Amino acid sequence: MPLVDTVIARIPEPLRGMAVRHRELIKFAIVGGTTFVFDLAIFYLLKLTVMEERPVSAKIIAGVAAMLLSYLLNRNWSFRSRGGLNVSFEAVLFFVVSGIGVVLSFIPLWISSYVFDLRTPNVSLTTENIADFISAYIIGNLAQMAFRFWALRRWVFPYENARLHAEQTDPVALGATESTEGDPA
Repeated sequence: MPLVDTVIARIPEPLRGMAVRHRELIKFAIVGGTTFVFDLAIFYLLKLTVMEERPVSAKIIAGVAAMLLSYLLNRNWSFRSRGGLNVSFEAVLFFVVSGIGVVLSFIPLWISSYVFDLRTPNVSLTTENIADFISAYIIGNLAQMAFRFWALRRWVFPYENARLHAEQTDPVALGATESTEGDPA
């Protein structure tokens, strides 16, 4: 039994039905949490070392790396049964939607850094880091995740059970071999 199904099975009954209906959202949130930690680690690694003076650039790099991981996890796990589009077109749409998400995630950081000027020496390093975290990782990521969940379901993986249906009707996916029925022996 998959991990999400195991966890859902342990939820008390009044809430279990809601969790089952929103299984895709739960998986999306798990992928989001995973890519959040990945993004955070890359951002602070860059910001505290080679990109100390360029926090927005560090966030963009971290966001793009997290976006690549997100595509793999969302396509193969969160939205595994959804699809219906050509894989190449689906990937392009995913990266366009995610690119918009990256922009949404760094706009609050840009405002914090350059409009409110919450950078050292104007504020302490601690204040700068707290402001960066709140603007990029709380406000920015919440805006990005809400937009991406809606847009991925609407445009990138639009058809429910499309890939699941394709796998069930595809002879290669079913493990069928070439039929020899009707061939003269």
